[in-house]
This record gives sequence, C-alpha cells and structure tokens, in this order.
Amino acid sequence: MSEMSWKDRLFGGFRKTSERLSTNLTEVVGTAKLDDSTLDNVEDALIMSDLGPSAAARIRAKLAEKKFGLNITETELKEAVAEEIAEILRPVAVPIEITAFPRPQVLLVIGVNGSGKTTTIAKLAHWFQEDDYGVMLAAGDTFRAAAIRQLATWAERIDVPIIRGPEGGDPASIVFDGVKAATEQGIDALVVDTAGRLQNKRELMDELAKIRKVLGRLNPEAPHDVVLVLDATNGQNALAQIDVFKEVAGVTGLIMTKLDGTARGGVLVAAAEQYGLPIHAIGVGEKIDDLRPFDPDLVAKVIAGVA
Repeated sequence: MSEMSWKDRLFGGFRKTSERLSTNLTEVVGTAKLDDSTLDNVEDALIMSDLGPSAAARIRAKLAEKKFGLNITETELKEAVAEEIAEILRPVAVPIEITAFPRPQVLLVIGVNGSGKTTTIAKLAHWFQEDDYGVMLAAGDTFRAAAIRQLATWAERIDVPIIRGPEGGDPASIVFDGVKAATEQGIDALVVDTAGRLQNKRELMDELAKIRKVLGRLNPEAPHDVVLVLDATNGQNALAQIDVFKEVAGVTGLIMTKLDGTARGGVLVAAAEQYGLPIHAIGVGEKIDDLRPFDPDLVAKVIAGVA
C-alpha cells in the first residue's frame, strides 16, 4: 500500500472531524486580527471540535505567544493550529516494537465491547506479519462466545495460529496455554484478547490480575504491552474509558479506531494532552490494512484541514 493511498484514506477518515473544526474556525475569523476576543473564539472552536479544554487552552496560549495582535488569514490560522496540534501529538506517537527477549512479546488488548477490539487485534497481527514477525492469537475473552468465534475467523483469514477454549472458560488458563505454545513454536508476538465488560469493574480487575499473575510465573516481564482500544465515535466518553482502564489494567498505550465516519476525531488530541499515553496506531476503516502507525504531523494537518 502506497503512502499516498494511506494519506488519502486518512484524509477521508478524518473528513468529518476536519470539516467540523474547519467550519468552527471559519466562523471565528471574521476579524483579521488575533486579539483576545478572537483567541477566545478559537479556543471555543477547538473545544466544540472535541479537542478538550486542556488542549484548547494550550493551543490558545501558544497562538497568543506567537501571533497575538497580528493580522491572520483563515489559512494561516489553520496552519498555526495544525502546528500546535502536532506539538501535542508528537511526544505520544510511539509505534509498538517487538523487542522482548525471551520471546514471545505478550500484548494484552483491552477495551469495551463494541470498540472494535477483536478486529483491531487481527489488524495488529497482520501488521506484525508484514514486518516478518511470527504471531499467535489467544482468545482470552471467554465471556462472549461471539468474541471467540470472531477471533477464530480472523485467525483463519490472516493465517495465524490461535489458542482458544470454551465459552465461560478460565481466561488465565487460555493465556497460560498461549504463552507456552508461543514459546515452544518460537513465536515473536502473542496478542491476547480480553473481556471488555465494565459493568462489574471488580470482576474485570480480578480477571486481569489473575492473567497477570499467571504471566508473571511464565515471564516476569509479561505482559509487555497493555493496549487499550478506543472507539473515536464515543468522543469525550472515550476519555472516561481511559480513566477506568488505567486504574483496572495499567494501560501502557492506546489504539484509536473508527476515526472514519465520526466528527469526533479531535478526541485523539484530548487524549494525548490529558494522559500522555503512547498512541500506537489509528484505524480509519474495516479493511485489514486500515490500521497504521500514528503519524502526528500528518494527522495534525488533516484535523486542521490543511493536508
């Protein structure tokens, strides 16, 4: 897949977000001078575009520092906003790297049901395959038979082995079997699906604690990554999920999905500003290669409508 086609798809995916921010900023630049009143309106426009109060205030302050009192066109304003968004995003753009020794690198993938978690696992596995890593999946979400079937279907489609058990089985034993099999077969990355229910936080916490305990016996370094999959269409509610899963699961990084078809892609910026967690990848579609590393400069330009 060429970089140009990915850029086109990225732009298409963020189109609603870009149009929303663009409309909000266009309404702001009625006056030509960046004074306090205009800056207030810019800040409001950014908040309305789901970038969040903290990121909006930071961008406003930076614009005031660099451009205050100057005449500014709509294009110049968007370019300046894009640069400040990029400043927020650059420190968190961290791809997942398979570096664990001994192998396998164990990645726990977590997220609420409906976030695109199972599909994201398949895309992640495919991505690792493209980099010539051996991958295995473990169906640790035994709470839902549908999740096990869906992951097994994806495993067959992308031709990777999967460790699975019965519905209602013990997720920790599935993970144990997965690590054992991956170790024996010389697999580089074991990607583990986990239950996504948040209705009973204690139950989920206990389940993840048990998985961690089992992993610790096999490899004190595991899990190497605890990746939270977030659905961008949830907007600011996605931030509440980060709060809960950070507490429950010790999240080490984020993947944002479903950025296509939502005007709420600005939440990516809010998450970066508020939590500073690595954003490993973003998804802008259903195809297997619609998950890609997070390019902060390109995404900033696309969000601000200057790409």
